Amino acid sequence: MSSLFEPLNLEPAYRRVAATIEGKIMARDLNDGDPLPPELDLAKQFGVNRSTVREALRELQSKGLLTRKEGGKRLFVTHPQAANVASDVSRALTLHGVTFLEVWEAMMIIEPQAAALAARKREPLQLDELEALHRKFETLGPDRERAVEVVVEFFRAIARSTQNHVLVLAQAPLMRLLSPTLGRMIDQVPQARSRITVAQRHLLDAIRTRNVDDARNWMEKHIRDFRRGYELAGIELDYRVTA
Repeated sequence: MSSLFEPLNLEPAYRRVAATIEGKIMARDLNDGDPLPPELDLAKQFGVNRSTVREALRELQSKGLLTRKEGGKRLFVTHPQAANVASDVSRALTLHGVTFLEVWEAMMIIEPQAAALAARKREPLQLDELEALHRKFETLGPDRERAVEVVVEFFRAIARSTQNHVLVLAQAPLMRLLSPTLGRMIDQVPQARSRITVAQRHLLDAIRTRNVDDARNWMEKHIRDFRRGYELAGIELDYRVTA
């Protein structure tokens, strides 16, 4: 015999409070930088205990939707940063057993188009940032971790130059998954640093002169070089990446 009734929703009160506040943020009734009412006021508005509100606020903080200014008690609405989004997505991709080949294929789709869009839309300050990162990579010593940081930041700076938040957020988890093995490739392939330097220089020139085709073509070459570098380093393409 089929049931006449649906099970009751026994979701804890703090979850309902959190969902209501999150709904206001997602609807833009509460915007980035807006202060949230004090806990006591929220408790009165929701008709719940202060401890319930406090638990709801903790959950929203963990999602990156609320933050406190340094030394302050008041909570403010904030937008999740790319790093927070990347962490969550990278963890999910790792659990799905994503391989380097899958990451590389996604980069081949995203990065050339990002470079082309950056050549079209970059601002002077973003060009300055790319030039500074390129100079930094050229003058780096043997520090592997620092080399990886600068390479990844160069990619991120190109994404930011597109003025497209979707591209920035889509790229972030890929960079996070690429980083752990990138250092191995740089260490084990003698020509890796010089080839990265050349690719960055050509990308920088294309973005500086707003040459969309050159930016796209050089990024394609650059990403193909990454795959070749991994093969030379003995890193299997079916290697499962980790966040």
